[in-house]
Amino acid sequence: MDIVRQTEKSMVQTKDHLHEELKHIRTGRADPQMLNSVRVEAYGTQMNLKELATITTPEARQLLVTPFDSQNLGAIRKSIETANLNINPIVDGNLIRLNIPQMDQGMRQNMVKLAKKKGEDAKVSIRNSRRDGNDTLKKLKSDGEMPEDQVKKGENDIQKLTDRFCKEIDEIISCKEKEILAI
Repeated sequence: MDIVRQTEKSMVQTKDHLHEELKHIRTGRADPQMLNSVRVEAYGTQMNLKELATITTPEARQLLVTPFDSQNLGAIRKSIETANLNINPIVDGNLIRLNIPQMDQGMRQNMVKLAKKKGEDAKVSIRNSRRDGNDTLKKLKSDGEMPEDQVKKGENDIQKLTDRFCKEIDEIISCKEKEILAI
């Protein structure tokens, strides 16, 4: 059924969005994806940091940002400072060092809470997709465009998708929690 496929597509998009959101939650280790949200004013326009520099991880708690053009060094440093990542950029010649501070237990617990909240938000979105799919099926039934047995089958299929995606989200959050709590 087309409605079931549309509902599944919506749920997949929700899960993908959750993955993107979780990339921005700190785990205490250096990860180049932490800087994905950093936008830099360069060449008269806003650009993503990864379009202007290479980002490497020489140590577990350090990132190196090496601009392709050293003229952008100051703009990159300023953008990292204003991105509110709680990381202090250190200019070292033609590159920028970012030392990731050690997370204390309280900070780790806050990050776990944030991850769980994002997981719950994703599950709410999944349930909203279920509701929208079921409402569409019921409308088709009331308009006489679909027989009741097909509507029931569609509702069952959508419920199975909902259960599957909620379980996958729980697993994703559980993995992220272990990653955050690992010292």
